Amino acid sequence: MHKLKLALPKGSLQEATLSLFSHAGFEVTASSRSYRLVIDDAEIEGVLLRAQEIPRYVQMGIFDAGISGKDWIAENRATVVEVCDLIYAKQGMRPVKIVLAAPESGPVKSVKDLKGKLIATELVNVTRDYLKKHGVKASVEFSYGATEIKAGNLVDAIVEITETGSTLFSHHLKIIDVIMESTPRLIANRNAWKDPWKREKTENIALLLLGALVGARKVGLKMNLEKRLLPKVLKVLPAIKRPTVAPLTDEAWVAIETIVDRTQAKDLIPRLKKIGAQGIVEYPLNKVVY
Repeated sequence: MHKLKLALPKGSLQEATLSLFSHAGFEVTASSRSYRLVIDDAEIEGVLLRAQEIPRYVQMGIFDAGISGKDWIAENRATVVEVCDLIYAKQGMRPVKIVLAAPESGPVKSVKDLKGKLIATELVNVTRDYLKKHGVKASVEFSYGATEIKAGNLVDAIVEITETGSTLFSHHLKIIDVIMESTPRLIANRNAWKDPWKREKTENIALLLLGALVGARKVGLKMNLEKRLLPKVLKVLPAIKRPTVAPLTDEAWVAIETIVDRTQAKDLIPRLKKIGAQGIVEYPLNKVVY
């Protein structure tokens, strides 16, 4: 039997990633005592691994595919195939930011102020590339954790991953610059990508994951409506293309079904009710595949 060796991120992205796979239709079970994943797809052999390491091991061919952030792909200088961009994070459906931060009351106001200074970060290569781009010579050391508390005490500035900035602000740090935005990527080993079966399997996983991400942002709406009111409803009802309109046993009425952005539903439903729609039902979607 064919097997696709897949590495998924352990740690901050773990819960969100496993939830995404669940919505995509995969049952994935992680044991607290093992890095191996149990997936209800006999063709996938999955493990949990730190996102920092996944790009390197995918490049080496130890795994055929994996999920890791754009930042860690850049940090590892990994030569891999980026199959798709998956826009989600630990706390929401948005990119994280890689930022340069320094104490609020400190002398560092811009990247130019870092000349001859010391910076702590996990993203050493990304930081060095950033400094080189701005023509600044500074020392960069690897941080083994608790990076925020080092700024102003042990080092002059830090480069850190942040989603909301709240942790930085709580340590009285200010964001000097956003170095890059990062999202998780489904990546593949270049040789595995040349294998027709592995490529198709990876592309199918990408299709389902992207469909789950779209589905998380959408809801379905169903309603009944007098046919004479249909033009008014169509003017206010957004849809991927056009809503589905089906006749009812009473020829004067129709049933309408459509997909809308989740954030639009709360405004649309009262408007539809006011026009004359009845029996309005909003329902969640697991996947939407364009």
